[in-house]
Amino acid sequence: MGKLVQSDIRRLTIECDKVGGINLGQGICDLPTHPLVKQGAIDAINRNQAIYTHARGLIELRRALAAKLRDFNGLHYDPDTELCITVGSSGAFACSVLATLDAGDEVILVEPFYGYHLNTLIMAGVVPRYARMDLASMTLDRASFEAAVTPRTRGVVICTPSNPGGMVYSADDLHWLAGFAEQNDLLVYSDEIYEYITYDGLKHVSAGTIPALRNRTLLMGGYSKTFSITGWRIGYLAAPADIMDKAAVASDLLYICAPNPLQRGVLKGLEAPATFYEEMRQHYETGRTMICDSLSAGGFKPYRPLGSYYVMADFSAHGWADDQVAATELLRRAKVAAIPGSAFYEPGSGRGSKLLRLCYAKELDVLEQACQRIRDLGTGT
Repeated sequence: MGKLVQSDIRRLTIECDKVGGINLGQGICDLPTHPLVKQGAIDAINRNQAIYTHARGLIELRRALAAKLRDFNGLHYDPDTELCITVGSSGAFACSVLATLDAGDEVILVEPFYGYHLNTLIMAGVVPRYARMDLASMTLDRASFEAAVTPRTRGVVICTPSNPGGMVYSADDLHWLAGFAEQNDLLVYSDEIYEYITYDGLKHVSAGTIPALRNRTLLMGGYSKTFSITGWRIGYLAAPADIMDKAAVASDLLYICAPNPLQRGVLKGLEAPATFYEEMRQHYETGRTMICDSLSAGGFKPYRPLGSYYVMADFSAHGWADDQVAATELLRRAKVAAIPGSAFYEPGSGRGSKLLRLCYAKELDVLEQACQRIRDLGTGT
């Protein structure tokens, strides 16, 4: 724990609050929560449904998720033996790590990566190794995977659609990954929480749909982003039964169970019509255009995402020394918070030092205010 510190995401949120700025740093997702989700939780509270649930979560919710995984993802999981409701998708990852890895094992992260994945591995005594994606082409740097693997490597963590890079893994990417995993006997920890947020006609492909990956994949998902309930902490893990036996024990020991009435809110939310998901996706696609256009006008080079609701942007044209200075200057000059890019790359590598990450999961009127402030940087106002 000695080398672990509060993430830049948390720190910039605090600094943004101090100046009354617009927070495009943390993926808070402060859009309205779907009415069905709210009412489901309210009804559960009014019915005094407040006791512990089964350690693996409400069976009704697990069955509903199994149906969703079948119909949307093309995956078949047994709700009794292969699914667990967790305290967020980050909780699902923590339980996966504890269930499958020993201290000293190695796991490959794909830069730019989600910082909580890195620090959870470190806290468990697992050694991170680093592969890369190319932000300009939104493709995997396959040679970097080959360079990262060693005899101690036990797995690879992917996030698709990617936070923070915005890459959507294609079937071709996943077939290649399957061969790489088979060759090196690796597990795949697949964070798919942004599965409904893809652009340009792309469709989400779950890692487990590749036959060679089905029994190697631990799928982490949740509804924090889809239903705008990031503070509710309702996620899930889908994995082979033998792995789930231990992951569910880890979840029980860490958290006992996810909150009962909030599980019931998500259960009710799964009744939302298909139009809800498309309207949400279109909202974020509009936001992507707004933020990328404003960044270009403001003197940045945005790497246009194919999924999720984050964008990485190069600030080199502004002449700021590094990403820490850039985040500070953006907050000071425009009162807009963004996260230093190095938070998503191997510590000390220097990679990401000319990048910022911005989140556009905002109401469009608030996002437009932030966009105008960013555009003004390009005109010197």
